[in-house]
Amino acid sequence: MANEIQRFSVELEQREGFEFVVRFDWPVAELKLDEPEPLGKRGGPNAARLVAAAVANCLSASLVFCLRSKFRQNPGPVRAMATGRLERNERGRYRIAGIDVVLSISERRGELPHQERCLEQFEDFCIVTQSIRTGIPVSVSVVDAEGSVLYETESPAEPSTTR
Repeated sequence: MANEIQRFSVELEQREGFEFVVRFDWPVAELKLDEPEPLGKRGGPNAARLVAAAVANCLSASLVFCLRSKFRQNPGPVRAMATGRLERNERGRYRIAGIDVVLSISERRGELPHQERCLEQFEDFCIVTQSIRTGIPVSVSVVDAEGSVLYETESPAEPSTTR
C-alpha cells in the first residue's frame, strides 16, 4: 500500500482573456477561473486562491476524518479561513509566500472525546498541505496543434512502484 500510485486529472480550456473553464475527471460542474484586474475580470477564483482553498479544504477534511472515522465522534460543522500572502521574490515575481489557515470547530475544548489526539495528528493525513510543505515536482510540456513538443522541462522522477 505504501507504493500505491493514484492518478487524477483536470482539464482547462481558455474561454477569453484570462478566463478558463476547468473540467474534472469525475462528473461535477465546471469551474470558472479568472485573474483579478488588470489582467482579468475577476470572474472566478485565480490559481493562488485555489491553492489556499485546497489547503483549507484538505485540513478541514482531515480533521473531520480524524474525529468521525478514527474516533467515531459526531462533531458539528467545521469552518476554515485561509489567508494567502503574495510576495515578490528576488527576481521581482510574485509567489505564494505563505498560507495561514484557521479552522473553527463547533465544540468547546474537551467536549469531544479524543479531541486532543486528533489535534495532534490530523495534519499528517492532509495530502495537499503536506505535499505543498515539502514541495511538489512539476513537469511541463507545450505542444502545438499537431501534438509536436515545443517546450518541455525535465521530468522529475516518479516514485518507484517496486521495492
